[in-house]
Parts: sequence; structure tokens; C-alpha cells
Amino acid sequence: MLVFEGLFAGYGGGDILKGVDLVIEEGSVTCVVGPNGAGKSTLMKVVSGLLHPRVGKLEFQGQSIAKATPRQILKAGIVQIMQARNLFTELTVRENVELGAFLIKDSSVVAKRLDEVCDMFPIVAQRAKDRAGALSGGQQRMVEFARALMMDPVLVALDEPSMGLEPRSAQIIYDSIATMNKNGRTVLLVEQNVRAGLSLASHGVVMEAGRVRLEGTGAEVLANPQMRALYLGGTIEEGQGVASSTGVGAGAPAFGNGS
Repeated sequence: MLVFEGLFAGYGGGDILKGVDLVIEEGSVTCVVGPNGAGKSTLMKVVSGLLHPRVGKLEFQGQSIAKATPRQILKAGIVQIMQARNLFTELTVRENVELGAFLIKDSSVVAKRLDEVCDMFPIVAQRAKDRAGALSGGQQRMVEFARALMMDPVLVALDEPSMGLEPRSAQIIYDSIATMNKNGRTVLLVEQNVRAGLSLASHGVVMEAGRVRLEGTGAEVLANPQMRALYLGGTIEEGQGVASSTGVGAGAPAFGNGS
């Protein structure tokens, strides 16, 4: 569905992404993890059109989106939920969700989409008339998810959706991600909670220093012994960038929330 090939991108003449090669398969949950400075957030900005690659290929469903604007990318079927919460806190929950359909001119389509997201996220109906700012952090995240789905995207990109949430709220968010995927959305997830993110993922990716260093199923990447070195301040050796069933260690590294 989404292909990065030899992709370089950065700011002010300096590359943060340094030759990214990555394929996001249709129907997958792909979780990207890595230490601070690995290039994860830059990767997401490229996907959303907020940053254009300097060199390399970025294709969505066979079409280049390397130079597309955020509006064009949204219309193509990619929606991104940013790391920071960005609801309009003085507006109601319903008003916030309806803003997700700002590109749709047919009111009957908007009404149908609203019914669909209310089924998926009951809080939208339950708290429809409440100010969005009165909701808890986890509830606000669910409203953001609902708003994003108003455009009926095929790819949902999530940048650290559990950040700042207590464990119970974070688990609700992970369950919501799984539900979106079961309902036909491909998910690209950057997640600070390595264990939770990779446990949820069908495909795991580890980035380091602007490159993809490990790939495999979520379970394979989580169990790879090189993960322990990376998250305890080491680096992944060149030439050992692909996780496989023969290269996986016996146990998962002992890190948890925030690693």
C-alpha cells in the first residue's frame, strides 16, 4: 500500500532520514519503534505531506505522493493523528468529529459517517454535547480517532497515540487501533511503548539513525536480542537488519512503558 525506497529527508539541508526502504502492506498494523532521534517523527511528517523527501521514492497505492500536499494526501485516503492532542477544546465532541469531514460536501454522507464512528466509538454519541476539553486524555484520543475516520481513510497513521496516558486509557487506545484494523484500515503506528506496540503489530520495524535496522513480525522484532542493546544505549550492527525466525533470541527484552 505504501512504499518508501531510498528515501532521504530532513530540515535545513540536513538529512534525518538516510535511505529508508520500507513497505507497508495493505491490511497490516505496522509499528515503528526506535530510540530518540531515530527519525520516526520525520517519517510520519513525510507520510502526511508536511515534509517532502529530498531524494527517493514514496508511493501510495502505486502513485507517487512524494510532492503531494497534506490536502492531496488526505483526499488520497491517508489520515494522520498527531502526537499532541489537537481537539478544539471549546467545541462539543460532535462538532469536533464533524470537522473531520470538512472535505465532504454531501451532508447525507457526513451523517452516515457520523453514525458509523458512533458505533465504533460510543463515547461520541454519549458525550456529543459536552465540551471536548471536559474529557479525559484517553477519551479525547478516541474522539480524535473518530474524527479521523470521518474521511473513511484506507491508511491511518498514528504518532505515539498512548503518550501521556495512564495504563488503562492506553489499553483502550490499543484496543481501538485493533478495531480500526479489523474494520479494514491499514495502520502505520509509531509508538513509545515498545512492548505494547510490537505486541499489537503484524509487522515490526526498528529505526536507528534515520535508517530501518530491523524488520519482521511484531513478535520477532520484540524478541530479537539486538533490541536489548539498542534500548540500553547500544547500536544495531550493520548487516544484521532483518529479523527472522532463525535470528530471534529466546526471550523478549525487559523493557516496558516509555522505553
